[in-house]
Amino acid sequence: MQTVEMEGEVRVGVGKGVARQLRMRGRIPSVLYGAGKATPLTLDPKEIKKALCSVSGENTLITLKLAEGPRVAILRDHQRDPITGAILHADLFEIAMDKPLDVKVPVEVVGTAVGVKDGGILQVTLREVHLRCLPARIPDRITVDVSALKINQAIHIKDLQVEAEIALLDDPGQSVVAVMSAISEEKLQALLTTAPKEGAEPEVLSAKAPEEETAVKGKAEAKGKAEPKKEEKAKK
Repeated sequence: MQTVEMEGEVRVGVGKGVARQLRMRGRIPSVLYGAGKATPLTLDPKEIKKALCSVSGENTLITLKLAEGPRVAILRDHQRDPITGAILHADLFEIAMDKPLDVKVPVEVVGTAVGVKDGGILQVTLREVHLRCLPARIPDRITVDVSALKINQAIHIKDLQVEAEIALLDDPGQSVVAVMSAISEEKLQALLTTAPKEGAEPEVLSAKAPEEETAVKGKAEAKGKAEPKKEEKAKK
């Protein structure tokens, strides 16, 4: 687990105007959440970018050097300019080194599966896993070796190798990576042949032929004319 230090300053003003002035000075607005309160800060965006580009990424432990004393935190969220990509805002979450933390860690697939060499297709179904551990024990990534995977075999959450102090929070039966059999040329051609042609009009089963509609209409009219005569006969 990588750690970085950042110089932080508590800010008094809030709002778009204050944020704009901070960015003009090369700083960005930030908020430190923890101990039941939110502390507004200003940080150097270059240091936030450095933490994001580190091996641990968003799980990098940050030691905030404040006037009141150092605080340990982790980056929870950040905002970027949609055009330039510049960091505009950062949210930090204060942590205690002796309390477990829930985090997401990326999955790194290594090796070439036997099933792929035999013509199968490797499918990564889970790009990151959820785990719980002490901050100092957070791994940079979860490495998954797929070398022994054959066609129609998979590696699940329960198969991952992690330290005893780390608890995996995802469903144990969740697939992380699998090798699927490739579809044959004959089967693909068969699917394409039996697939409905594009633009073809669907058959309307309930539609009636014109002759049938005419016959039904004629019967209805004849029945309508016949009913008054029955009523007259009943009166007589």
